[in-house]
Amino acid sequence: MCPNRFFSIGLKSAWSLSDLPPQGARARGRGREPGHTGAGAHTGTPPGCDDTCSPPAPLASGAMSVTSEKMGLSLTQEILSHLGLANKTAAWGTLGTLRTFLSFSVDKDVQRLLRAITGPGVDRTAIVDVLTNRSREQRQLIAQAFQARTQQDLLKSLQAALSGHLEGIVVALLQPAARLDARELRTALKDSGAAEDVGVEILATRTPPQLQECLAAYKHDFQVEAEEDIKSETSGTLRDLLLALAKGGRESYSEIIDYNLAEQDVQALKQAEGPSTEGIWVLILTQRNPEHLVRVFDQYQRRTGHELEHTVRNRFHGDAQRALLSLASVIRNTALYFADKLHQALQETEPNYQALMRILISRSETDLLSIRAEFKRKFGKSLYSSLQDAVKGDCRLALLALCRAEDL
Repeated sequence: MCPNRFFSIGLKSAWSLSDLPPQGARARGRGREPGHTGAGAHTGTPPGCDDTCSPPAPLASGAMSVTSEKMGLSLTQEILSHLGLANKTAAWGTLGTLRTFLSFSVDKDVQRLLRAITGPGVDRTAIVDVLTNRSREQRQLIAQAFQARTQQDLLKSLQAALSGHLEGIVVALLQPAARLDARELRTALKDSGAAEDVGVEILATRTPPQLQECLAAYKHDFQVEAEEDIKSETSGTLRDLLLALAKGGRESYSEIIDYNLAEQDVQALKQAEGPSTEGIWVLILTQRNPEHLVRVFDQYQRRTGHELEHTVRNRFHGDAQRALLSLASVIRNTALYFADKLHQALQETEPNYQALMRILISRSETDLLSIRAEFKRKFGKSLYSSLQDAVKGDCRLALLALCRAEDL
């Protein structure tokens, strides 16, 4: 099986790149690692592939993690092999737990939901079964057909029938992804202490098209640009970081490995320890593509003897520190970043249902299998079992359905 490839996302920065050399530029004296041959580009058949390998599918759309070439079989491949799916990438097509329902019948789903709502008692199991086994596109078709048949809005009908956290999950499932992201971003910006958490999560892990749709939905729903709210609700380095991510100008992935640029970025970060140098950190971490940044992180550790995150903890404080650490985690391994967030949400005295809902729904069609694998590897317990133990009430069934299965 071809090794999984995670593609970078293209997010713009509020700064220009004039202060630092552009990645991929054919600068004089570009170095190559000893023993490297060819034109500096990694092309051709990936290691471990034979001629029958399919081209890698966009397995983790928007994810910014980079799989180390030294690790051999990836954790994702390992879990898929146990699921019997390791050689079925073309059929599987995603590392999400929720896929397009092949036997989809919009009329049958409308009838089932109508019976669930209007029967002698609300059939929550039927509602959850339909909505968590259909793709977001299929759920939108169901909502349209329900409106045409009953002259009623499906979302409002379900809100009237449900309550509590289950109602919130159903609302999120039926909303277009861009509107859900816009709502979550708005809430985070207006909630003191959440901007550096949810703001980075949404702005740094969505693909460029998803980000643009989110920002358009934000303006449509709240009659204000997201950037204006960022400027008014945040300050300092956090504001600059979020604005840079929202601009959407991260350099695209390039097969050319520029070792000179990596060294220059390392030196720039090492020297950016005095006052008024925060912009260098923001610039590099929001402009360079993730593959390049992982090389920068590794080289930084070799040069300094400690990880870049150690410097961030000493150099920055408060919300700026938390935001930069989150961004570094996204860059290193997006699936592990989300696994950590889910674990944290489950460790609170009362589970953070909003975080659980947002992450499980937003990643259910992209990379939730990878997140489950990272969760089990790091914490020694499956995400499914953790949800079973921590989550109570009607929403438990829906969250477990999104998670989909136990990891043995």
